[in-house]
Amino acid sequence: MPTIRVAFYSSKHYDVDSFNDGVASIQSDVKIEFTYLEPRLSTKTVALAKDHEAVCIFVNDNADAEVLQGLKEVGVKFIALRCAGFNNVDLKKAEELGIVVARVPAYSPDAAIFAVGMILAVIRKYHKAYNRVREGNFLLDGLLGFNIKQSTVGLIGTGKIGLLTGKILSCGFGANVVAYDPYPNKEMAEKFGIKYVGLDELLAQSDIISLHCPLTPENKYLINENRIGQMKQGVVLVNTSRGALIDTKALIKGLKEGKIKAVGMDVYEKESEVFFEDGSEKVMQDDVLARLISFNNVFISGHQAFLTTEVCTMRYTLTNC
Repeated sequence: MPTIRVAFYSSKHYDVDSFNDGVASIQSDVKIEFTYLEPRLSTKTVALAKDHEAVCIFVNDNADAEVLQGLKEVGVKFIALRCAGFNNVDLKKAEELGIVVARVPAYSPDAAIFAVGMILAVIRKYHKAYNRVREGNFLLDGLLGFNIKQSTVGLIGTGKIGLLTGKILSCGFGANVVAYDPYPNKEMAEKFGIKYVGLDELLAQSDIISLHCPLTPENKYLINENRIGQMKQGVVLVNTSRGALIDTKALIKGLKEGKIKAVGMDVYEKESEVFFEDGSEKVMQDDVLARLISFNNVFISGHQAFLTTEVCTMRYTLTNC
């Protein structure tokens, strides 16, 4: 039986457990062997892929042109992303080198539930109440929220996660859901009670804005100072997609000026330097993130929207980029 060796970068214990179980349950004419590597893929670690036909990478691994050239030189022919996004891969260079790249476009659509939960957390201030009660403070002052029902929620991006988020908010909570997407799925959107509008209109009328789009060179800093200026006074902004969709410095300015009422973030534009690691015993070196965390109306989690038992144990269907 032929064997395919896969260098598995950025591995965590839940990756090892789930992928070992998954491979054991697959009936195949090919044997797959994983080499689990804790380091991220980079120019410094590319040599670890020597003698492997493929690599498996996650959101903060780097597969730029230089890294891809290094992978080609050590014999790698295939890159499998265990995520939906592919902004960390230079696809043009990969094609030039003849390296096949695949991703999981249907990966964790139920991350929509996490996005809705994050919306609820920031508009009903669960995080503030949790911290207060732990200190014996049961006052309700400063915990006034608002209902999703009849609020206007704007979705930027209507892939599987975006549409499911809209369905939950529209059908489950009675929100007025509008959406913007350069590639609209009008049939499904209509079924879920979601109305497509232009981006400017969405920014102007939404009480809550939730991001559900991949990061591309064209939409980096999609939410910038100008776009924040177009939003309603007191808007709530939630991002569970990719950090660099938002210009963090512009976001901080919007928070300081009161333009933005609350923020929920499961991602951060420079998360590769801090996320998925324990930095509790260190001084945070990222001044921008430290400032963001200091706001009591900002709720940040460490890129965990995907992380469920069901996702970690499912069999993914890879699709070429």
